[in-house]
Amino acid sequence: MALYHCTLTLHDNVFFATREMGILYETEKYLHNWGLSFALFSINYIPQPYRLQGELAQKPTYLDASAEQNLLHLNQAGIYVFPAQPINWSYQINTFKAAQVGYYGKSKQFGDKGAEKNYPINYGRAKELAVGSQYRTYIVAPETIKIPRWIRLGKWAAKIRVEVIKLPEQIMRSQSGDYTCLHPLNPLDLSNETRLLLYNRIVMPPVSLVSQAQLRGEYVFAKKNDEVKKKDWDAFKATLTAEQYQQLPEEIYLPKVTFYGARNVVATA
Repeated sequence: MALYHCTLTLHDNVFFATREMGILYETEKYLHNWGLSFALFSINYIPQPYRLQGELAQKPTYLDASAEQNLLHLNQAGIYVFPAQPINWSYQINTFKAAQVGYYGKSKQFGDKGAEKNYPINYGRAKELAVGSQYRTYIVAPETIKIPRWIRLGKWAAKIRVEVIKLPEQIMRSQSGDYTCLHPLNPLDLSNETRLLLYNRIVMPPVSLVSQAQLRGEYVFAKKNDEVKKKDWDAFKATLTAEQYQQLPEEIYLPKVTFYGARNVVATA
């Protein structure tokens, strides 16, 4: 298994309705790892159903082992994608108006039933992550993995560039105990041996994430100023461009064992 550092750059506005407040539909600044996993590894690792009808078309199947399209296929392939952390980001607010066609909904005047508010019921604003925003994530995967250069994500299938740096095993160290992980985590994907002590909660569907978490358990880490691994870091730095080296954080702390639905009884049964 290898650990890959990925930099994601938005080439389109990314939108997904994390919060709906009146006519404002807001996108959370973090990118959920389950959505990223489908964007990165659908078709090649996650089967893509030809057609879905009725209730199946509206039912999420993230950890549903009985469904054809689910994230448990990545567990079998030894792949795990962490949530994406914003490095630099900005928002753009766009106004939209849905057409009121006869087969969809009848046009209503202000004051009519269902249109009591002082704005049209088919009008709203979408707060989207803007072009140029950059994110960081990590992927645990086999050495032979092929990570796509471009992916599509969000409601508008936005185009995102993926830049990958493979982190050599020589610069990584493994320990057990208390540690702080600055990278966002999905608590449902942490093993039972990993204990969450303190964290900030990121409320977003389908599962809330945690950030700036203090944990207890086995973990892996790497530090640019690690004197023990100085020679290995120097050798690794020689293989990178100056821009690639700057993309890497000063410290990396991640839980050692993560997989989809680790704390979900149904998924692990």
